[in-house]
Amino acid sequence: MALTPRLDLRQTQSLVMTPQLQQAIKLLQLSSLDLCAYVEAQLEENPLLERDEGTPERGDDTITPDASAGLSADGDPPSLDAAVAEPAAMTDGVFDTGYFDNVFDRDTGDDGGAFGATVESWRGRGGSFDEQGANIEEMLSGKPTLHQHLMAQVSLDIDDPVDRIIAVHLIDHLDGAGYFQGSLATIAEQLACPVERVEATLYTLQRFDPTGVFARSLKECLALQLEDRGRLDAPMRRLLDNLGLVANQDRGALIRTCGVDAHRLRQMVAEIRSLNPKPALGFDDTVAQIVTPDVVMRPQPAGGWLIELNSETLPRVLVNNHYYAQVSASARKREDRQYINECLQSANWLVKSLHQRATTILKVSTEIVRHQEGFFINGVQSLRPLVLRDIAETIGMHESTVSRVTSNKYMSTPRGIYELKYFFTHAVGGGEGDDARSAEAVRHRLKLLIDGETAATILSDDTLAERLQQEGIDIARRTVAKYREAMGIPSSVRRRRLKNETL
Repeated sequence: MALTPRLDLRQTQSLVMTPQLQQAIKLLQLSSLDLCAYVEAQLEENPLLERDEGTPERGDDTITPDASAGLSADGDPPSLDAAVAEPAAMTDGVFDTGYFDNVFDRDTGDDGGAFGATVESWRGRGGSFDEQGANIEEMLSGKPTLHQHLMAQVSLDIDDPVDRIIAVHLIDHLDGAGYFQGSLATIAEQLACPVERVEATLYTLQRFDPTGVFARSLKECLALQLEDRGRLDAPMRRLLDNLGLVANQDRGALIRTCGVDAHRLRQMVAEIRSLNPKPALGFDDTVAQIVTPDVVMRPQPAGGWLIELNSETLPRVLVNNHYYAQVSASARKREDRQYINECLQSANWLVKSLHQRATTILKVSTEIVRHQEGFFINGVQSLRPLVLRDIAETIGMHESTVSRVTSNKYMSTPRGIYELKYFFTHAVGGGEGDDARSAEAVRHRLKLLIDGETAATILSDDTLAERLQQEGIDIARRTVAKYREAMGIPSSVRRRRLKNETL
């Protein structure tokens, strides 16, 4: 075959995603906190974007479906599976996103047209706490960290400068629970000192407060605390050497190993359980982030459910057309005009993407409530099997879009706050003439059966499978074992031992 140059004409298809479409897809999967951070970054970069500091009353500047960006005449947003080409709607240089609510009538199944969605102006500051003054972190009392607490003791108890340097390196190798995770030989090599001196410094630090810190294992941590109490005798040492038997509640083996009677063994185990296996957790100054729901659901007095977006999680941004007109009129260079036009296009698309994100979340949440209404009325035992495809087919979107919408999004319901992903569970086959059950509902029923056991009525996996089959749940023994292990429930043999030989 001769190697000669030639020209070929080939026709291929490929998916090309514009930066604007990539941005819209990215916004879908962001949590409310990440979304606020992203919008803040855009406000700093784009001079045409402004934060809406106003608090308009609902209904003052309602956006009709024809005038709202991303909404068609029937109130439906365009699909994210294709790029949105329409320009963002403006009113006096300002594009305002909307407040969505959704009414689902349980009795009639009527959702008010396109999910009964009404688009009004969002109230609040979109998750900002400016009106409340200082945030919660600024109001916390100043509490010393573990590092500061230990360094204060080093300055008082260790005089030698070399030992102080070694102590600093040892402190840097502590984990969050207070355990030493480094290598003494490595530290000795780094500091060019004998490993025996590093080990001696470690023993000195192990006497510091909190008791048990700088331990290299659970056994050593408990031993340090028992030694501080003056309770580390020979039987207690043997008990620490056999913590596995304590976990398995093997009372007979522990009595033989420790050389004590049953009464003394119970006292020793009770003292072990009174110790702190993670002594440094008291210095954890991390502020827990409170989950803020993206969707609020509540029952209506006349029946059905009211589903609406949480306005506190929705950023309010405006496009300043007046500033754009001033800057574009004074721009003389081509680069300046191109920059300001790009800023305008980016600002318009951001506001439009935020609007579409909110609309999509509302539609997906409404369909979830429609499918899982039994859960909100009766509890987890009425949770139905649900997969992404079921929602995607109903609202006319791709499964990947529904997956992004339900990631890191939470719904406040009469039964608590749940992540939207929680309502998607696989089906477990029903018995003859019975409907399939949700895997989560089956796990819940399995746990109830195990919780109702007594020492004389421990149920094996085979017996549990038979009980569930009698209730119309077609499930195999190996599936029961898998669900039981996933919930952290021990086997029937160990459950029987735990109930009969409680130490």
